Amino acid sequence: MNKRRKLAEQNIEKVITLCTNMLELADLGDQDRLDDGCGVVFGALRDSAYKIRRLAKNELTRHKNGGTQSS
Repeated sequence: MNKRRKLAEQNIEKVITLCTNMLELADLGDQDRLDDGCGVVFGALRDSAYKIRRLAKNELTRHKNGGTQSS
């Protein structure tokens, strides 16, 4: 694996880690929210985390299968 590809994959792994942290924060925020507005914020955070994590995992899979271009 070349250096650039390794660095790219490490960065994608960091994105997945950030998404895990976002999901944990969304759960905590829902537990301690004051009103429906807070629920909207933490719901949006959760939805975004799931979407970004899915994109990142798909990209890692594409790399492992030998592809590097977006489809």
